[in-house]
Amino acid sequence: MYPLTEEQRMLRDMVRDLAQKVIAPRAAEVDETGEYPWDIKEALARQELLALPFPEEYGGAGADMLTLCLVVEELAKVDASSSLILGIQSLGAIPIMLAGTAAQKARYFPKLAKGEWMPAFALTEPGAGSDAAAIRTKAVRDGDSYVLNGNKHFITNVGLAQVYTVFAMTAPEKGTRGISAFLVEADTPGFSIGKIEHKMGIRGSRTGEVIMQDCRIPAGNLLGNEGEGFKIAMMTLDRSRPEIGAQAVGIAQGALDFAAKYAKERVQFGAPIANLQAIQFMLVDMAMQVDAARLLVYRAARAIDEGDKNISMYSAMAKCFASDVAMRVTTDAVQVLGGYGYMKEYPLERMMRDAKITQIYEGTNQILRLVAARGLLAQY
Repeated sequence: MYPLTEEQRMLRDMVRDLAQKVIAPRAAEVDETGEYPWDIKEALARQELLALPFPEEYGGAGADMLTLCLVVEELAKVDASSSLILGIQSLGAIPIMLAGTAAQKARYFPKLAKGEWMPAFALTEPGAGSDAAAIRTKAVRDGDSYVLNGNKHFITNVGLAQVYTVFAMTAPEKGTRGISAFLVEADTPGFSIGKIEHKMGIRGSRTGEVIMQDCRIPAGNLLGNEGEGFKIAMMTLDRSRPEIGAQAVGIAQGALDFAAKYAKERVQFGAPIANLQAIQFMLVDMAMQVDAARLLVYRAARAIDEGDKNISMYSAMAKCFASDVAMRVTTDAVQVLGGYGYMKEYPLERMMRDAKITQIYEGTNQILRLVAARGLLAQY
């Protein structure tokens, strides 16, 4: 239904080999320690995988969305945290891709493409999660500068990123039309890191709080025009959600692969449990869900690549369905292993914990159903 080019197949196979040889052996340790896997990040940079989201003229690979999803999926099969390294490199760059000036792209893209710098996307606040319009961070124009004050939380790459896309109110009385987007570099005076979160899953990815107190940035760091921040944020999420869908598909496929192999080896009642119809039905139900989720993700990726007007709907559907599948499939995979599935000796309990966040970040699945329904009904 979505045929891959020879180049995409070769890239997918290379990433699959890298994931098995370099990332899989480290996945349990990264989860246990909760430390950022710098060695894996550098391995991705050496293979020029972090260059995929960026235009060729800035040292990137100019990959399309389907290619990005293929790579994220392969990485997520063995470790969700590692797949997020590429996912956030893409998410942090999309606002600049959409609204950045030539000068802004020339400053940031070459460093990001090489993996020398990492970005972050700073939208969420303690009182503004699903209700993104409720942000309270303010930006006030002062001559040739903007002064930012406020807090952001649940920010991925916090304390690691060199450049943050920060959304702040420039005209609170205008509601969503009063939100603007800014590029804030991590060494800017008044910009600091607060609490680092201790998470249930994706423990190799750092998440935490950003604090801005009289943080002064050049007026040239405004992304787009004043009042376009909310639009930029929503357009960014429309284009990043398929990658979260791909991450969810990868987690689910990895869990299915492990459970199916285990079922053929585990003997009970004198034969492999894969001979039992109850287990067979569980496995085939898991496989059907994973394949359906993959097709939805690929469809959303193609819609973005082709400039389809319905990308909000397709992206929401793909991320929502795939993440629900990841949660169901990892839960069932744990069940196939029985008591062993509950033990840290096996990777399934980690996959189950990692899967949960895919239902939450970049839009909860409850919100995404609203987004998809809005797009669906607009067609009628």
